[in-house]
Amino acid sequence: MMKEYRAKVFKSGNSLALRLPKALGLEEGVEMIVREERGKFAFEPVPVEAKKIDLTGIWGAIPGLKRQPFDEVERDWGGADDEGK
Repeated sequence: MMKEYRAKVFKSGNSLALRLPKALGLEEGVEMIVREERGKFAFEPVPVEAKKIDLTGIWGAIPGLKRQPFDEVERDWGGADDEGK
């Protein structure tokens, strides 16, 4: 069953704002995507991109860690013809 909440539109500076109930569990500062289709609105949080960690700056800083050469070897990973073998 879908829950229904009431929210109020109010003026905030030169814009309109929508005060959402705390019961929705939203956190302050979360960026949202708002979609309008035929007079109806839907909103959802902007997907969070996975953060990438750059470890190139610490290479050689870890005692006992030695760089291993990378052998580029052609490997047969199997395919559709190898099913059932």
